[in-house]
Amino acid sequence: MKTLIKHGTIVTAADEYRADLLIDGATIALIGTDLERSLADRVIDADGLYVLPGGVDNHTHLDMPWRGVRTIDDFFTGQRAALFGGTTTHVDFSTQSKGGTLKGAVAEWSANAKEKAVCDYGFHVAITDLTDAVMQEIAELPAIGVTSIKMFMAYKDSLQVDDMTLFKSFQMAAKHGVLSLVHAENGDAIEVLITEALAAGNTDPIYHALTRPPALEAEATNRAIRLAEVAGNAPLFVVHCTCTGALEAVAAARQRG
Repeated sequence: MKTLIKHGTIVTAADEYRADLLIDGATIALIGTDLERSLADRVIDADGLYVLPGGVDNHTHLDMPWRGVRTIDDFFTGQRAALFGGTTTHVDFSTQSKGGTLKGAVAEWSANAKEKAVCDYGFHVAITDLTDAVMQEIAELPAIGVTSIKMFMAYKDSLQVDDMTLFKSFQMAAKHGVLSLVHAENGDAIEVLITEALAAGNTDPIYHALTRPPALEAEATNRAIRLAEVAGNAPLFVVHCTCTGALEAVAAARQRG
C-alpha cells in the first residue's frame, strides 16, 4: 500500500522544510513538492502539521513480573500509548530465569508480545544466572535478532550479578559484537542501607532515595566501565544515569575512547 502525505513540514535531524512524502509499504519512496495524488492509494493532508520520524524507546518494561506483581502496561496498552506519543519502536527486556536460558527468555517474552503488539519492538536479554552454556548463548544471540545483554548490579537475591559474571559477560560480548547494558548501583551496600532503614522503621518514600545514594551509583558506574575496558573494551551502555558522579565517569570513559 502506498501512502502520500501532502503539505506537511518534514523535520529531520538537520532541518525542517515543507514537502510531500510518499511511503511505499514501510519505506519512504519519494520526497518532493506537488507530488501527484494518483501515486498513492491513500492521501493524508498534513497542512499545518509536522511530519516526524517515529521515536525509538530503547528501555521499556512491559508486562514484567516483579516481586509478586506485574508492571501495569502489557504490550497492547503500552504500545498504544507509545504510538499516541509518536514512539513507533521500542526495545523491551526479556529476563533470564534462574537456571533458565537466554533463548528461552527471549522466546517467552516474544510469545507474550506477539498476540498484543501494535508497533515495532525488539528485545534486550537480561542475564541473571551465568553458566558455560549461557556464555555460549551470548555468542548466538545475534542470530536470533538480539544484539544486547543487560546485567543488574543491584537488586540483591533477585536480579543482581557479581563482578565475575559481569566481567565474563563483557568478555564474551566484546568478542561477538554484542552490546552490554548495566544497571549500575552497588547492590550490596544498598542492601545494608535498606536493612538498617527497615530496622529503624524508616519506610517513608524518601528512604528509597536515601538508601540508594548517588555515591553508590557513581562507584558502580566506574567499576562497570573499568571492567568493560579490561574485558577488551567491550561496548557498554550505562542505563538511566542519574547523578553527577556517574555522568563524569561516563564522560571520562568516552574521552579515553
